[in-house]
Amino acid sequence: MSESKAYVKTLPQRGAALARALPGKIAKTPLLLPLLAFFILLLVNLIFIDADVLSINIITNNDGYPSMQGRLVTILNSGSEIAILSIGMTLVTSSSGGQDISVGSAVAIAGSVVLRVLCGNETAVVDMHAPIIVAFLVCVLVSMVFGAFNGILVSVFKIQPMVATLILFTAGRKIAYWIGGGMIRNVDAREFKYFGNNIPGVSIPTPIFITAACIIVIALVLKFTNLGLYTQTVGINLHAARLNGLDPVRIKFITYVIMGVCVAVVGFIGASRTGNINYEKLDLGIEMDVILAVAIGGNALGGGRFNMAGSIISAYTIKFLMDTLYTLGVPSDSLKFWQAVFIIIIVTLTSSSVIKNGVVRTFGAVFSRHKAPRLKEGM
Repeated sequence: MSESKAYVKTLPQRGAALARALPGKIAKTPLLLPLLAFFILLLVNLIFIDADVLSINIITNNDGYPSMQGRLVTILNSGSEIAILSIGMTLVTSSSGGQDISVGSAVAIAGSVVLRVLCGNETAVVDMHAPIIVAFLVCVLVSMVFGAFNGILVSVFKIQPMVATLILFTAGRKIAYWIGGGMIRNVDAREFKYFGNNIPGVSIPTPIFITAACIIVIALVLKFTNLGLYTQTVGINLHAARLNGLDPVRIKFITYVIMGVCVAVVGFIGASRTGNINYEKLDLGIEMDVILAVAIGGNALGGGRFNMAGSIISAYTIKFLMDTLYTLGVPSDSLKFWQAVFIIIIVTLTSSSVIKNGVVRTFGAVFSRHKAPRLKEGM
């Protein structure tokens, strides 16, 4: 009986201790910020903007094939580029403690390589000069070379990542213009545009399948290899990683090469959406969205711990936000401002200090007012 009384009397203390510990655990949940941001946007859309935001309709396109339509499909389709680039940016950030700001310019280079291989010296072609697979492989090779260039500057010469990638950020679009011969090249072959739009008879946009394939590949790589462990180890403590037999130079170099592969895939998708690219405007400013996706995804921007799922979810959250602002009729020149406001609110609400203070005071007050029930005599 005495044990029962003692247990009941300790219930408020146990509850108060749980209330104090729970906010800290919630704040440390890796997916808290990206999931919270996504669901806030979803609720705002469902309640105030468009109750059919999740609805999907299948229509017949101009070629007579079924095609999915809806805001959700648009978000998944247009967010493919950011999602793929966030995979490489997450690894680069984890290993080097910095970000690659050249991805937008590198995408322009990749797209120009694809079109140059397919068009040859002509400005517009219907019959391609090379198979699509050849153009893609050349694009991957060139992008990996530029990724290796950034990787050498960061890993071998130990230049701060943002400074090292500033070189390609500045010169990349001019290189793309030079590769294209100073002309806008156009591929009218329908089979090439399938990769950026829809395959006949398949209603889901092809970029969604490509993104899913990239996610599956990186998930398998992280699961069955030690790349994730080595990347985080190098990012957390370079000297400790070296003492444990790891080669930090090689690890950083590999992550930048992987970033190059991601750039190649995005450049290929961008070129195939319309069959041509604008060297100065293709994915202009996308590097900031990718870095933002990594930041919201719960990754350590100073290197080390990373959360790949969080980065991918955040990539689509950013596109969801932009789509919401468009739906609200926000002028295009004000989109970045409201995007920044939303991010500031989400980051503030999910900061550890706000969560701990707000939740602890609320639940702590409840438990402090709770009185242990009295046990009747004879129990």
